[in-house]
Amino acid sequence: MPNVLPANLYALGAIALWITLAALGVYLKHLPPFLLTGLALLIGSTLALPQVVKNPQAWRIPATTLALGVYGLFGFHFLLFIALRNAPPVEANLVNYLWPLLMVLLAPVFLPGLKLRVQHVIAGLMGFAGAAIAILGAGGGAGSGGWAWGYAPALASAFIWASYSLLTQRVKAFPTAAIGLFGLVSGLLSLLCHWILEPQVALSNRDWLLIVLMGLGPLGAAFFLWDRALKLGDARQIGILSYFTPLGSTALLMVVSGRPLSWSVGLAALMIVGAAALGTRPDSAPPTAH
Repeated sequence: MPNVLPANLYALGAIALWITLAALGVYLKHLPPFLLTGLALLIGSTLALPQVVKNPQAWRIPATTLALGVYGLFGFHFLLFIALRNAPPVEANLVNYLWPLLMVLLAPVFLPGLKLRVQHVIAGLMGFAGAAIAILGAGGGAGSGGWAWGYAPALASAFIWASYSLLTQRVKAFPTAAIGLFGLVSGLLSLLCHWILEPQVALSNRDWLLIVLMGLGPLGAAFFLWDRALKLGDARQIGILSYFTPLGSTALLMVVSGRPLSWSVGLAALMIVGAAALGTRPDSAPPTAH
């Protein structure tokens, strides 16, 4: 039986940190994205060092598990940045925020023994509709940029994060400290991409301070909290709670940019809270295998 309350608290902690990512990104938008991602992931990986020093075995994981971690952390950010460069950012973000819905709907596919119930489908669709209203309400409506090929990598990045989150429960159990190794390797790959693809830049003291905050928060501690949530809880419920991410991120961006609260964010809040409440209700019967 999943340990629902602590699992959901871990998930909400990760979500709270991810909500700050877009706002931090606004302050650091002058930096090349692979450089930013690489430095932040390397900083985030240091959070695992105390556990690794205490237990060096924590980073001795199968190569397939490490490959899965790099697939998730590096693959997601790589494709997302490609999408943001080649499609209107608001619409690309909307496509990328399909990952919570994909996580809910794909849980029975990747995790034998789970069965998708009507409440999960309804909650998933309601949550995605709320996320769409929040993002499109802030961005001025869909379709303003027309079709762009960048939507394809945005969808691929959504699939990667959803499948990574589910597949971590299929591989041999690994300590949460191993997330630090995922971040270390992913950060080095991101810096390699920066060296190959992006111009070299000088960083100010303010840049470094914000990068450290990003690394310790949304690109660091959030991954460890997310892993703990998935190890303890129900992936279907956690996926639905994830809809707070686009809502909170959009609201925080409004505060940072000085925009007033809009009706779209208010409506989105009601839909997302309702979806989370519906989707996290205990099943009336234990999940059964297909």
